[in-house]
Amino acid sequence: MSAIIRTENLCKAFGSNKVLENVNLEFPEKKISAVIGQSGTGKSVLIKTIIGMMEMDRGRVWFRDIELSALKHDELIDIRRRFGYSFQNAALFDSMNVGENLAFPLREILHLKDRAETRSRVAQMLEWIELPGIEAKQPDELSGGMRKRVGVARALIAQPEVLFFDEPTTGLDPVLSETINELVVRVNRELQITCVLITHDIPAAFRIADKIVFLDRGSVIADGSPAEIEASDHPMVKDFLRISFSGKEG
Repeated sequence: MSAIIRTENLCKAFGSNKVLENVNLEFPEKKISAVIGQSGTGKSVLIKTIIGMMEMDRGRVWFRDIELSALKHDELIDIRRRFGYSFQNAALFDSMNVGENLAFPLREILHLKDRAETRSRVAQMLEWIELPGIEAKQPDELSGGMRKRVGVARALIAQPEVLFFDEPTTGLDPVLSETINELVVRVNRELQITCVLITHDIPAAFRIADKIVFLDRGSVIADGSPAEIEASDHPMVKDFLRISFSGKEG
């Protein structure tokens, strides 16, 4: 499996708080990778540092054979167009309806000027996420599950090569959570997009991911297939998985 994203000795601190410390990992191309671990272990900071939303303190990051950490600001902005980011709260623009939310990246990222083509692409994407005809709805008219799906659609419509999901099922009931997890799998299988998710839904991560990265206090303590992580003899990993799969909160 070839790596589409790779990090080497990635470090990030906020004052004396070391959030990431010498993180070395690879995300395989056209696969689903899940980053798991206890709250506050640096999962979101890891993703935001990789894609340049936060500046790293030290280390190197590659996208394919391009070293992102060596790029100038304008060059990095250009490469970031190949990434999509589905925010935990969907982060839709409340001042825009659904259609306008989806049209925004077409206009701003892909520089699409044709209004008919824009409307067509928006309609196709809403059809694909199984929410056809909701262009005129405002974000506050949508249920939590619908907002999440529209957020994914907005990230997808700019045709990224990698889509990052930040806690895609947080705040959803089990049925809606499963709908979102199935959507992640469809994004990967049908659109052939590399998916990287940060998640607390550990059973789902082990069910849908090809690779699991376990972070603890800013360091990777386990990294491999779901079966390899389940077989880990690391005490923290064993305890975390035992509690997670028992249905108790960790």
